[in-house]
Amino acid sequence: MTLVEQQILDHLLALQAAVARMSTATPKPDLLPIFLRLDELTRQLPPGTEPDLLHFLHRKSYQKACALLQQRQRGTI
Repeated sequence: MTLVEQQILDHLLALQAAVARMSTATPKPDLLPIFLRLDELTRQLPPGTEPDLLHFLHRKSYQKACALLQQRQRGTI
């Protein structure tokens, strides 16, 4: 896993945590900085990046992107 991919995974996990807090948090977490950073990191991915990962990130399928990166981190794919 590349550094950028690890950073994307870290931000995806932060997004999941922030969304989980939405119903009870006061004030509500500001998700915009996370979305902006994910877009920025996606643009930094090098040529040859796994097409499925790019597809998920470009389509904002963040749960699928997170699952794919977690599988890669564990070495199961």
